[in-house]
Amino acid sequence: MVKSCWKPSIEGDSRGCLDGLLWYKDMGQHVYGDFSMAVVQANSLLEDQSQLESGLLSSSSSGPYGTFIGVYDGHGGPEASSFINNNLFCNFKSLVSENQEMSTNVLRKAFLATEDKFLSLVRKQWLVKPQMASVGSCCLTGVICNGLLYIANAGDSRVVLGRSVRGAKEVIAMQLSTEHNASFDAVRDELRSLHPDDPQIVVMKHKVWRVKGLIQISRSIGDAYLKKAEFNKEPLLPKFRLHEPFRKPILSAEPSLLVHKLHPDDQFLIFASDGLWEHLSNQQAVRIVQTSPRNGIARRLVKTALKEAAQKREMRYSDLNKIDRGVRRHFHDDITVIVVFLDPHLINGSSCYNSPMSIKGGGRLASRC
Repeated sequence: MVKSCWKPSIEGDSRGCLDGLLWYKDMGQHVYGDFSMAVVQANSLLEDQSQLESGLLSSSSSGPYGTFIGVYDGHGGPEASSFINNNLFCNFKSLVSENQEMSTNVLRKAFLATEDKFLSLVRKQWLVKPQMASVGSCCLTGVICNGLLYIANAGDSRVVLGRSVRGAKEVIAMQLSTEHNASFDAVRDELRSLHPDDPQIVVMKHKVWRVKGLIQISRSIGDAYLKKAEFNKEPLLPKFRLHEPFRKPILSAEPSLLVHKLHPDDQFLIFASDGLWEHLSNQQAVRIVQTSPRNGIARRLVKTALKEAAQKREMRYSDLNKIDRGVRRHFHDDITVIVVFLDPHLINGSSCYNSPMSIKGGGRLASRC
Protein backbone atom coordinates (compact mmCIF):
# COMPACT_ATOMS: atom_id res chain seq x y z
CA MET A 1 0.00 0.00 0.00
CA VAL A 2 2.82 2.41 0.87
CA LYS A 3 4.50 1.55 -2.42
CA SER A 4 1.39 2.10 -4.51
CA CYS A 5 0.50 5.47 -2.98
CA TRP A 6 4.00 6.92 -2.75
CA LYS A 7 4.14 10.39 -4.30
CA PRO A 8 7.66 11.84 -4.49
CA SER A 9 7.68 15.52 -3.57
CA ILE A 10 10.14 18.09 -2.30
CA GLU A 11 12.64 16.56 0.11
CA GLY A 12 11.76 16.85 3.80
CA ASP A 13 13.38 19.61 5.85
CA SER A 14 16.87 18.24 6.52
CA ARG A 15 18.08 21.24 8.52
CA GLY A 16 18.97 20.99 12.17
CA CYS A 17 19.79 23.52 14.87
CA LEU A 18 23.17 24.21 16.47
CA ASP A 19 23.68 25.15 20.13
CA GLY A 20 27.39 25.25 20.91
CA LEU A 21 28.65 21.67 20.57
CA LEU A 22 25.10 20.29 20.35
CA TRP A 23 23.35 19.72 17.00
CA TYR A 24 19.73 18.61 16.94
CA LYS A 25 16.71 18.00 14.75
CA ASP A 26 13.89 17.94 17.28
CA MET A 27 11.24 16.44 15.03
CA GLY A 28 10.89 15.13 11.49
CA GLN A 29 8.81 12.59 9.62
CA HIS A 30 9.88 9.33 8.02
CA VAL A 31 7.80 6.80 6.08
CA TYR A 32 6.50 5.12 9.23
CA GLY A 33 6.15 7.96 11.74
CA ASP A 34 8.16 10.66 13.53
CA PHE A 35 11.86 10.82 14.37
CA SER A 36 14.20 12.95 16.46
CA MET A 37 18.02 13.31 16.21
CA ALA A 38 20.77 14.87 18.31
CA VAL A 39 24.57 14.90 18.31
CA VAL A 40 26.99 16.37 20.84
CA GLN A 41 30.69 16.77 20.09
CA ALA A 42 33.43 15.92 22.58
CA ASN A 43 36.44 15.20 20.36
CA SER A 44 38.51 17.93 18.70
CA LEU A 45 37.02 16.72 15.42
CA LEU A 46 33.57 15.16 15.49
CA GLU A 47 34.06 11.42 14.96
CA ASP A 48 30.37 10.42 15.18
CA GLN A 49 28.44 10.52 11.91
CA SER A 50 24.83 9.54 11.31
CA GLN A 51 22.01 9.62 8.81
CA LEU A 52 18.33 8.90 8.23
CA GLU A 53 17.08 8.22 4.72
CA SER A 54 13.37 7.66 4.17
CA GLY A 55 11.72 6.96 0.85
CA LEU A 56 13.04 4.95 -2.06
CA LEU A 57 15.52 2.29 -0.88
CA SER A 58 16.85 1.26 -4.29
CA SER A 59 18.46 2.82 -7.34
CA SER A 60 15.40 1.98 -9.44
CA SER A 61 12.05 3.75 -9.25
CA SER A 62 10.09 0.55 -8.57
CA GLY A 63 10.90 0.39 -4.84
CA PRO A 64 11.01 -0.91 -2.21
CA TYR A 65 10.27 2.02 0.08
CA GLY A 66 11.17 2.39 3.72
CA THR A 67 13.49 4.04 6.23
CA PHE A 68 17.26 3.57 6.58
CA ILE A 69 19.01 4.62 9.82
CA GLY A 70 22.78 4.70 10.30
CA VAL A 71 25.00 5.53 13.29
CA TYR A 72 28.75 5.55 12.62
CA ASP A 73 31.02 5.98 15.65
CA GLY A 74 34.50 6.73 14.37
CA HIS A 75 37.83 6.37 16.16
CA GLY A 76 41.30 7.64 15.37
CA GLY A 77 39.80 10.47 13.34
CA PRO A 78 36.65 11.32 11.35
CA GLU A 79 37.73 9.89 7.99
CA ALA A 80 36.19 6.41 8.23
CA SER A 81 32.85 7.48 9.71
CA SER A 82 32.57 10.30 7.16
CA PHE A 83 33.34 7.87 4.35
CA ILE A 84 30.62 5.49 5.58
CA ASN A 85 28.15 8.37 5.87
CA ASN A 86 28.82 9.31 2.25
CA ASN A 87 28.97 5.83 0.72
CA LEU A 88 27.15 3.09 2.66
CA PHE A 89 23.59 4.08 1.72
CA CYS A 90 24.52 4.46 -1.96
CA ASN A 91 26.12 1.01 -1.92
CA PHE A 92 23.03 -0.35 -0.16
CA LYS A 93 20.62 1.12 -2.73
CA SER A 94 22.63 -0.31 -5.63
CA LEU A 95 22.61 -3.76 -4.04
CA VAL A 96 18.86 -3.62 -3.36
CA SER A 97 18.35 -2.90 -7.08
CA GLU A 98 20.78 -5.61 -8.11
CA ASN A 99 19.13 -8.23 -5.85
CA GLN A 100 15.61 -6.88 -6.50
CA GLU A 101 14.76 -7.27 -2.81
CA MET A 102 15.57 -6.16 0.70
CA SER A 103 17.37 -8.71 2.89
CA THR A 104 20.01 -9.03 5.60
CA ASN A 105 22.37 -10.32 2.91
CA VAL A 106 21.99 -7.03 1.04
CA LEU A 107 22.93 -5.12 4.23
CA ARG A 108 25.90 -7.43 4.78
CA LYS A 109 27.11 -6.92 1.21
CA ALA A 110 26.74 -3.14 1.63
CA PHE A 111 28.98 -3.26 4.72
CA LEU A 112 31.64 -5.30 2.93
CA ALA A 113 31.51 -3.16 -0.23
CA THR A 114 31.98 -0.01 1.87
CA GLU A 115 34.87 -1.68 3.71
CA ASP A 116 36.57 -2.66 0.43
CA LYS A 117 36.25 0.86 -0.96
CA PHE A 118 37.61 2.45 2.20
CA LEU A 119 40.60 0.07 2.30
CA SER A 120 41.27 0.94 -1.35
CA LEU A 121 41.32 4.61 -0.35
CA VAL A 122 43.76 3.84 2.47
CA ARG A 123 45.99 2.02 0.01
CA LYS A 124 45.96 4.94 -2.46
CA GLN A 125 46.87 7.46 0.26
CA TRP A 126 49.34 5.21 2.13
CA LEU A 127 52.50 7.16 1.30
CA VAL A 128 51.04 10.66 1.77
CA LYS A 129 48.62 9.96 4.63
CA PRO A 130 49.63 6.71 6.37
CA GLN A 131 47.56 7.53 9.48
CA MET A 132 44.47 6.61 7.43
CA ALA A 133 45.40 2.98 8.12
CA SER A 134 44.71 3.50 11.84
CA VAL A 135 41.31 5.15 11.37
CA GLY A 136 38.12 3.12 11.69
CA SER A 137 34.47 3.25 12.66
CA CYS A 138 31.75 1.23 14.30
CA CYS A 139 28.76 0.86 12.00
CA LEU A 140 25.14 0.33 13.09
CA THR A 141 22.31 0.32 10.56
CA GLY A 142 18.61 -0.38 10.65
CA VAL A 143 16.17 -0.66 7.76
CA ILE A 144 12.37 -0.61 8.19
CA CYS A 145 10.69 -2.10 5.15
CA ASN A 146 7.48 -4.06 4.52
CA GLY A 147 6.72 -4.59 8.20
CA LEU A 148 10.20 -5.87 9.03
CA LEU A 149 13.15 -4.29 10.81
CA TYR A 150 16.58 -5.34 9.54
CA ILE A 151 19.58 -4.69 11.81
CA ALA A 152 23.28 -4.92 10.92
CA ASN A 153 25.98 -3.99 13.40
CA ALA A 154 29.77 -3.98 13.58
CA GLY A 155 31.18 -2.49 16.78
CA ASP A 156 29.56 -1.31 19.99
CA SER A 157 26.81 1.11 19.01
CA ARG A 158 23.36 -0.11 20.03
CA VAL A 159 19.70 -0.12 19.01
CA VAL A 160 17.01 -0.63 21.65
CA LEU A 161 13.31 -1.21 21.02
CA GLY A 162 10.61 0.20 23.29
CA ARG A 163 7.67 -2.22 23.40
CA SER A 164 4.46 -1.53 25.32
CA VAL A 165 3.05 -4.17 27.65
CA ARG A 166 -0.62 -4.82 27.02
CA GLY A 167 -2.81 -4.09 30.01
CA ALA A 168 -0.06 -2.03 31.65
CA LYS A 169 1.44 1.43 31.23
CA GLU A 170 4.93 -0.02 31.14
CA VAL A 171 7.20 0.03 28.08
CA ILE A 172 9.98 -2.54 28.20
CA ALA A 173 13.41 -2.23 26.63
CA MET A 174 14.55 -4.88 24.15
CA GLN A 175 18.12 -4.66 22.86
CA LEU A 176 18.17 -5.75 19.21
CA SER A 177 21.84 -5.35 18.30
CA THR A 178 24.80 -7.56 19.16
CA GLU A 179 27.91 -5.65 20.29
CA HIS A 180 31.51 -6.47 19.50
CA ASN A 181 33.55 -5.15 22.40
CA ALA A 182 36.34 -7.06 24.14
CA SER A 183 34.76 -6.24 27.50
CA PHE A 184 32.27 -9.06 26.79
CA ASP A 185 33.32 -12.64 27.59
CA ALA A 186 31.69 -13.92 24.38
CA VAL A 187 33.74 -11.53 22.24
CA ARG A 188 37.00 -12.54 23.92
CA ASP A 189 36.09 -16.21 23.49
CA GLU A 190 35.34 -15.63 19.81
CA LEU A 191 38.69 -13.89 19.26
CA ARG A 192 40.58 -16.67 21.02
CA SER A 193 38.84 -19.33 18.96
CA LEU A 194 39.65 -17.45 15.75
CA HIS A 195 43.29 -16.95 16.78
CA PRO A 196 44.20 -20.06 18.83
CA ASP A 197 47.94 -19.59 18.28
CA ASP A 198 48.01 -16.03 19.62
CA PRO A 199 47.95 -15.83 23.44
CA GLN A 200 48.04 -12.02 23.16
CA ILE A 201 44.96 -11.65 20.95
CA VAL A 202 43.14 -9.96 23.86
CA VAL A 203 45.07 -8.18 26.60
CA MET A 204 44.00 -6.33 29.73
CA LYS A 205 45.55 -2.86 29.49
CA HIS A 206 44.85 -0.04 31.96
CA LYS A 207 42.01 -2.17 33.41
CA VAL A 208 40.33 -2.48 29.99
CA TRP A 209 40.27 -5.51 27.68
CA ARG A 210 41.71 -4.61 24.29
CA VAL A 211 42.31 -6.53 21.06
CA LYS A 212 46.12 -6.84 20.74
CA GLY A 213 46.26 -4.29 23.55
CA LEU A 214 45.22 -1.58 21.08
CA ILE A 215 41.46 -1.38 20.51
CA GLN A 216 38.32 -2.40 22.38
CA ILE A 217 36.12 -3.39 19.44
CA SER A 218 36.55 -6.58 17.42
CA ARG A 219 34.53 -5.57 14.34
CA SER A 220 34.61 -2.31 12.40
CA ILE A 221 34.93 -0.67 9.01
CA GLY A 222 38.46 0.59 8.46
CA ASP A 223 41.28 -0.10 10.94
CA ALA A 224 43.32 -1.38 8.00
CA TYR A 225 46.41 -1.79 10.19
CA LEU A 226 44.69 -4.70 11.99
CA LYS A 227 43.27 -6.27 8.83
CA LYS A 228 45.98 -6.08 6.19
CA ALA A 229 49.59 -6.95 7.01
CA GLU A 230 50.76 -4.57 4.24
CA PHE A 231 49.96 -1.65 6.58
CA ASN A 232 51.78 -3.06 9.63
CA LYS A 233 55.00 -1.21 8.84
CA GLU A 234 56.51 2.23 8.33
CA PRO A 235 55.41 4.94 7.70
CA LEU A 236 52.59 3.99 10.12
CA LEU A 237 53.31 5.37 13.60
CA PRO A 238 55.14 2.87 15.85
CA LYS A 239 52.33 2.83 18.46
CA PHE A 240 50.03 1.16 15.90
CA ARG A 241 52.53 -1.38 14.56
CA LEU A 242 52.51 -4.94 15.86
CA HIS A 243 55.89 -6.49 16.64
CA GLU A 244 54.98 -9.80 15.04
CA PRO A 245 53.49 -10.22 11.52
CA PHE A 246 49.95 -11.57 11.16
CA ARG A 247 48.62 -13.84 8.43
CA LYS A 248 44.89 -13.26 8.73
CA PRO A 249 42.81 -10.21 9.70
CA ILE A 250 42.61 -9.51 13.43
CA LEU A 251 39.47 -7.36 13.15
CA SER A 252 36.48 -8.03 10.88
CA ALA A 253 33.93 -5.90 9.02
CA GLU A 254 31.40 -8.76 9.09
CA PRO A 255 28.24 -7.42 10.77
CA SER A 256 25.93 -9.23 13.16
CA LEU A 257 22.52 -9.47 11.51
CA LEU A 258 18.94 -9.61 12.78
CA VAL A 259 15.45 -9.50 11.29
CA HIS A 260 12.62 -8.44 13.61
CA LYS A 261 8.98 -8.60 12.58
CA LEU A 262 7.40 -5.38 13.80
CA HIS A 263 4.52 -5.84 16.24
CA PRO A 264 1.70 -3.35 16.95
CA ASP A 265 3.11 -2.99 20.49
CA ASP A 266 6.52 -1.87 19.14
CA GLN A 267 6.51 1.86 19.96
CA PHE A 268 9.93 3.27 19.07
CA LEU A 269 13.58 2.53 18.40
CA ILE A 270 16.60 4.23 19.99
CA PHE A 271 19.74 4.10 17.82
CA ALA A 272 22.80 5.51 19.61
CA SER A 273 26.57 5.42 19.73
CA ASP A 274 28.17 3.98 22.87
CA GLY A 275 28.61 7.52 24.22
CA LEU A 276 24.95 7.39 25.31
CA TRP A 277 25.02 3.86 26.72
CA GLU A 278 28.06 4.65 28.89
CA HIS A 279 25.73 6.81 30.99
CA LEU A 280 22.21 5.38 30.52
CA SER A 281 20.88 1.84 30.73
CA ASN A 282 18.51 0.49 28.06
CA GLN A 283 15.53 0.74 30.41
CA GLN A 284 16.44 4.26 31.56
CA ALA A 285 16.57 5.47 27.96
CA VAL A 286 13.27 3.78 27.08
CA ARG A 287 11.56 5.23 30.17
CA ILE A 288 12.70 8.75 29.23
CA VAL A 289 11.26 8.37 25.73
CA GLN A 290 8.04 6.87 27.09
CA THR A 291 7.40 9.64 29.62
CA SER A 292 8.54 12.68 27.60
CA PRO A 293 7.09 14.65 24.67
CA ARG A 294 8.25 13.39 21.28
CA ASN A 295 9.44 16.79 20.14
CA GLY A 296 13.12 17.10 21.12
CA ILE A 297 13.36 13.63 22.69
CA ALA A 298 16.78 12.82 21.18
CA ARG A 299 18.13 16.09 22.61
CA ARG A 300 16.62 15.20 25.99
CA LEU A 301 18.42 11.83 25.97
CA VAL A 302 21.75 13.49 25.10
CA LYS A 303 21.33 16.10 27.84
CA THR A 304 20.42 13.42 30.39
CA ALA A 305 23.62 11.54 29.51
CA LEU A 306 25.64 14.76 29.84
CA LYS A 307 24.14 15.44 33.26
CA GLU A 308 25.13 11.91 34.31
CA ALA A 309 28.65 12.49 32.99
CA ALA A 310 28.90 15.74 34.96
CA GLN A 311 27.58 14.13 38.13
CA LYS A 312 30.17 11.34 37.90
CA ARG A 313 32.86 14.03 37.94
CA GLU A 314 31.11 15.92 40.76
CA MET A 315 30.51 18.98 38.61
CA ARG A 316 27.49 20.93 37.42
CA TYR A 317 26.00 20.36 33.97
CA SER A 318 26.34 24.10 33.29
CA ASP A 319 30.08 23.90 33.99
CA LEU A 320 30.50 20.86 31.71
CA ASN A 321 28.83 22.83 28.93
CA LYS A 322 31.53 25.51 29.19
CA ILE A 323 34.31 23.01 28.37
CA ASP A 324 35.39 23.15 24.73
CA ARG A 325 35.74 20.23 22.34
CA GLY A 326 38.93 18.24 22.73
CA VAL A 327 39.18 18.80 26.49
CA ARG A 328 35.52 17.69 26.68
CA ARG A 329 36.59 14.16 25.62
CA HIS A 330 38.01 13.64 29.14
CA PHE A 331 34.42 13.83 30.45
CA HIS A 332 32.38 12.07 27.76
CA ASP A 333 32.54 10.76 24.20
CA ASP A 334 30.82 12.12 21.10
CA ILE A 335 27.17 11.11 21.48
CA THR A 336 24.69 10.44 18.66
CA VAL A 337 21.02 9.57 19.25
CA ILE A 338 18.27 8.87 16.71
CA VAL A 339 14.82 8.04 18.08
CA VAL A 340 12.50 6.53 15.46
CA PHE A 341 8.81 6.24 16.32
CA LEU A 342 6.75 3.45 14.75
CA ASP A 343 3.17 4.17 13.67
CA PRO A 344 1.44 0.77 13.25
CA HIS A 345 -1.10 2.23 10.78
CA LEU A 346 1.72 3.38 8.50
CA ILE A 347 3.74 0.18 8.96
CA ASN A 348 0.69 -1.89 8.00
CA GLY A 349 0.18 0.23 4.89
CA SER A 350 -3.14 1.79 5.88
CA SER A 351 -1.90 5.33 5.31
CA CYS A 352 0.32 7.22 2.86
CA TYR A 353 3.45 9.27 3.35
CA ASN A 354 4.55 11.40 0.44
CA SER A 355 7.66 13.38 1.41
CA PRO A 356 11.07 11.69 1.21
CA MET A 357 13.56 12.61 3.91
CA SER A 358 17.37 12.68 3.85
CA ILE A 359 19.25 14.06 6.83
CA LYS A 360 22.77 13.70 8.22
CA GLY A 361 23.47 14.32 11.88
CA GLY A 362 25.93 16.95 13.02
CA GLY A 363 25.35 19.73 10.52
CA ARG A 364 28.09 22.33 10.93
CA LEU A 365 29.64 20.22 13.71
CA ALA A 366 30.43 17.59 11.08
CA SER A 367 31.56 20.19 8.54
CA ARG A 368 34.38 21.19 10.89
CA CYS A 369 36.04 17.94 9.87
